[in-house]
Amino acid sequence: MDDAVKKHVWDKMNNWEEEILFLKSIIDKTELVETVKWGAPVYVYNKKNVIGLGGFKDYFAIWFFNGVFLKDDKNKLINAQKDVTKSLLQWRFRSKEEVNEKDILEYIAEAIENEKQGKIIKPAKKEAIVSELLDKEMILNPALREAFQKFAPYKQYEFLEYIETAKQEKTKLSRIEKVIPMILANVGLNDKYR
Repeated sequence: MDDAVKKHVWDKMNNWEEEILFLKSIIDKTELVETVKWGAPVYVYNKKNVIGLGGFKDYFAIWFFNGVFLKDDKNKLINAQKDVTKSLLQWRFRSKEEVNEKDILEYIAEAIENEKQGKIIKPAKKEAIVSELLDKEMILNPALREAFQKFAPYKQYEFLEYIETAKQEKTKLSRIEKVIPMILANVGLNDKYR
């Protein structure tokens, strides 16, 4: 593997390879199927993500994709990214000795049961964004409005969000200047990433 490719692969094991293998040996006792997503082991039930494993600088962890629904009687789970993730919770370990197989299997069994029951958090609806500056441009240029309206709602939202997240009006105006040719050419803001 050349260096250009190698540096984009995040080694999710770090120095925890033995500990991760130990966790895998426990998870293998469940009905979950191991896959690899985002460069890490992810365990699925009916193709739905249930848990994942990862090694970090100071700890290794099991993350529960819908952990918010777990009872967490033993008070083990934390939200690693407050205000970012609503349902993903982590159980962190700093040594192999902290791993209690019986407790882990209980949590996993509950997570599988929740998956079977279809417990998920529905994503919140995005609020509509209005851009007065883009509206003015569209009044002056009916072809721009017509081109903009051909985009799917989510692509329209991406343009509006891009413009309106700028704090200063001059930045909003420069962003509008950037997107007008894209809109007229029927190129979505994030098309090159899709």
